[in-house]
Amino acid sequence: MIATAEEINTHKPLAVRFFGRDFALYRGRATGRVVLLDAYCPHMKTHLAAENDTSYVIIDGGGTNIEGDSIRCPYHAWRFGPDGQCDDIPYHDGPIPKTACIKAWPVAESMGAIWIWHDPENGDPEWDHPSLPQWDDKAWVHWRFDDLGILEQHPQEVIDNICDYSHLAPIHGSTVQRYENEFDGHEAIQRQCGPHRTLVGEDGASPVLHTITKYHGPGVLISHLTGYYESYLMITHTPVEDGSIRVWHALLVKSPGGNEVATVEDEVAARQFQDASKFAFMQDFQVWTNKAPCFNGLFLPSDGPFMKARIWYKQFFNPRARKEEFQSKVNGVYVPKGTVAYTQE
Repeated sequence: MIATAEEINTHKPLAVRFFGRDFALYRGRATGRVVLLDAYCPHMKTHLAAENDTSYVIIDGGGTNIEGDSIRCPYHAWRFGPDGQCDDIPYHDGPIPKTACIKAWPVAESMGAIWIWHDPENGDPEWDHPSLPQWDDKAWVHWRFDDLGILEQHPQEVIDNICDYSHLAPIHGSTVQRYENEFDGHEAIQRQCGPHRTLVGEDGASPVLHTITKYHGPGVLISHLTGYYESYLMITHTPVEDGSIRVWHALLVKSPGGNEVATVEDEVAARQFQDASKFAFMQDFQVWTNKAPCFNGLFLPSDGPFMKARIWYKQFFNPRARKEEFQSKVNGVYVPKGTVAYTQE
């Protein structure tokens, strides 16, 4: 994930930076499609999406350099289509050089988010961007993204959380009854159930929280929660630089009132539950903000399958030809020592 859908429009391109790289992100005025290009014009390396209100390209364009589904450089007015190819140089009569192009990236819009497939090997996407059928069900209250900003940690620190059984009680107040992890190809899965002080309360009459959590690739977590309200939690983290990530949190909630079409009252309750979910995530986030990098942890058999998770994660930082090498070492179900498997009643 690189932005929320509401951040981009047909008037102003958005300058974003991820993977140590600058991009120009905008919505085409002709079709409304989302376009993501490398940021710098190949002519003289002008940023196509940087703030600019003095160039006559911008002024004469009514305050924008987006034309149709293309974008025009504010410096010399070269125009680039959504495929990254230059299609107009106003002062040039000859053919446009084929090298007058910038990289266009695979990008999609889904569930209020903008998604990129980032592959240094330039391979085709191996799995689709996240989607949930509940998003189109009127009984569900759409999330509003919590942009948590930049976390100065390697994403490995966040991935570790998927298998960190032993942190659930001291951080979240979760009395886990059953728990397991599974690794399956590009997915890392956690299943658990038990009382949860943050999300279902402290009293003995509170319902048990069940969560089925999946990492879809290295940076998108979706968790199905059943307790007080059925909901889907989504947490995304995307590398900005080596050692820093940008993080978003969101919660899709089924009508708390049991209505076929969510009401205003449902929306209020859903926002309150999202705030509680955000607080639960911030219990982790605050620790990550202040911890040192954990390259070699002192892991115990009762902690959870940390090393399996780290091997699983390696598939995304190595040539894709090696992915099966890492997957074959970890695919399967793991239960921390002293716990009961989730699938065991």
